[in-house]
Amino acid sequence: MNKPARGNRIIRILLPALVILAWLVAAAIGGPYFGRVSEVSSNDNTTYLPESAEATRVQDRLGEFLDSDTIPAIIVVSSDTPLTESERENIAAAIEPIQDVDGVHRGVSPPILSDDKYAVQVFVPIDSSADIDGVVTEIRDLISRELPIGLASAVTGPAGFSADLLEAFSGIDGLLLVVALIAVLVILLVVYRSVLLPITVLATSLFALCVALLTVWWLAKADVVILTGQTQGILFILVIGAATDYALLYTARYREELRRHQDRGTATRAAVKGTLEPVLASGGTVIAGLLCLLLSDLGSNKSLGPVAAIGILFAMFSALTLLPALLFAFGRAAYWPRRPRYQPDRDDDAAANTGAYARIGGWIERRPRTVWIGCTLLLLLGAAFVTQLRADGVPQSEFVLGSSDARDGQQLLSEHFPAGSGTPAYVLTPKNEMEQVAATLLADDGVDSVVVTSADSPSGTTPVGGPPDAPAPTVSRGDVLLQATLTAPTDSTLAEDTIRRLRADLGSTVQIGGTTATGVDTKDTAAHDRDLIIPVVLAVILLILMLLLRAILAPILLIATTVLSFGTAMGVAALVFNELFAFSGADPSVPLYGFVFLVALGIDYNIFLMTRVREEALIHGNEQGIHRGLGVTGGVITSAGIVLAATFAALAVIPILFLAQLAFIVAFGVLLDTFLVRTLLVPALGFDIGSAIWWPSKKIRPSRSLES
Repeated sequence: MNKPARGNRIIRILLPALVILAWLVAAAIGGPYFGRVSEVSSNDNTTYLPESAEATRVQDRLGEFLDSDTIPAIIVVSSDTPLTESERENIAAAIEPIQDVDGVHRGVSPPILSDDKYAVQVFVPIDSSADIDGVVTEIRDLISRELPIGLASAVTGPAGFSADLLEAFSGIDGLLLVVALIAVLVILLVVYRSVLLPITVLATSLFALCVALLTVWWLAKADVVILTGQTQGILFILVIGAATDYALLYTARYREELRRHQDRGTATRAAVKGTLEPVLASGGTVIAGLLCLLLSDLGSNKSLGPVAAIGILFAMFSALTLLPALLFAFGRAAYWPRRPRYQPDRDDDAAANTGAYARIGGWIERRPRTVWIGCTLLLLLGAAFVTQLRADGVPQSEFVLGSSDARDGQQLLSEHFPAGSGTPAYVLTPKNEMEQVAATLLADDGVDSVVVTSADSPSGTTPVGGPPDAPAPTVSRGDVLLQATLTAPTDSTLAEDTIRRLRADLGSTVQIGGTTATGVDTKDTAAHDRDLIIPVVLAVILLILMLLLRAILAPILLIATTVLSFGTAMGVAALVFNELFAFSGADPSVPLYGFVFLVALGIDYNIFLMTRVREEALIHGNEQGIHRGLGVTGGVITSAGIVLAATFAALAVIPILFLAQLAFIVAFGVLLDTFLVRTLLVPALGFDIGSAIWWPSKKIRPSRSLES
């Protein structure tokens, strides 16, 4: 008789130990990959576009006409007075050592004097395989050392902007993670008023992140997914926030079960059973929403879906395996100094109907219609400003918040040269249409000059319609490549308008690529993705909720309240971005990302609440089920919402406009869902509609006290 008991005891001890050991090994392997993300990450916008995009088709053929394996940097040197011959010689001497910088391709141009003689520009091709940030930094240091005093300089162009962007993302591995973890730790210390439990929860989140990053790294290495600095930052925040939320749900349920059961093994099994459905439903909803991004034509969106879904998967897995194993090992000591005592005679009815959230439930029940109408009007008021959100794109020079050498260089370039110098529009045209196409280009006010690519020319280009003895254009498959310098900055709205106008004027036989065309195609693709994916996400989440709650009306109402909350978050964000921070606009992907995260994550709290409400309502009836569900889950859901908002707010420490805007939208939206939608609006609808909210299910009836 003792052998089975002893065997069961060994298994109960051995299984959690093996789970903990497995996670320790996996995290130890994955931890070092935090410093290796740059080996597999990419920030090249061209690689994000679909193959069908016009800019992509031109990019694919550039190698037939010129060395397309380089990224141009533009050095701009200016003076407050016209440059003298001596100063120009000194500039040339200062530029000369750049030829010897590792990563700089052959063909650095001589200094080109501006028409007003106040500035010169130098074109520096950099190997695309080189460390762009390191090469540009070395060039900037060299120029600042070698230039005579009194001259201003900057390095701009595609390579300059890429370097600034990479530098801004450099804090993701360290600063972002530290800020997020500190924020979560402080919140957990306040919530638990314990030492061991917050550390245990954080360990669960960190282990999940290590294993998720390890998985994503190797998938990116195999070119299965594209990993960018932006995606990396979102992955970090999403895993920490989601894993902590799921851990909060489990620790609250485990505390309940430790009061019901003296044996911690029995309490663990009951806690896992009670947490399994809401965590799987919540995580499954988020994963389903994220995987809808696979429908995107934009590579950065398409990549985020599986990368973030992998993060959520490991967040769920760690909360349902590692955390129960750790808490089983610690037992009641994990909650020290507020250990849950075994209370066999504990009145669960009294416990579920006491506390702040139980009192809120009672207040809502007395005036449910007034509450939900008031909440709805308040949300509609905020949503009314959503039309003020300017999500039609921002110039590349605005991507980085704060100082930017490339932005300063672009300004200098615009003051003294055609603003599109160094980053021309590439126009691929049949050779027999070259003269006509060139004439159309030059007739446009947005084009400053046009040259044709020629491999036989020392400069690589020749004027269109030059003398008879001029080098012949390079011809490939019957096409030639024209290079059109625009009058407006390459990343400006004026330049984009020029590209759209030229495409319409030149017709389908001519294709236009280059930096500006890539920006145009990216914005158009992002708008298409937004219009396609948002309805699909809504439909998928609605279906999951129907299956989870075994009802139709309740899921429709939950989706409606979450969408309304999203509209309010976007409306308030528009006011904050326009009036408080004076941002120049927002990326077209901001509404899509905000929607996916807010709807998928916002619905989490409704899932946490309504699964518990349904569990209680099946026993006690609808009204008592709402009371008990709100009373039991209120504190933990509020804590989870604050944690998730804090982790997303941490994205703002990275000086990237997109991440700062996403941080505000998601953090504000999550708090809105936590304190208004889940606490007031949804319970008020449940009380006012009554048990009919579970239609067509007939298993849940009004509470007995109300039936009488």
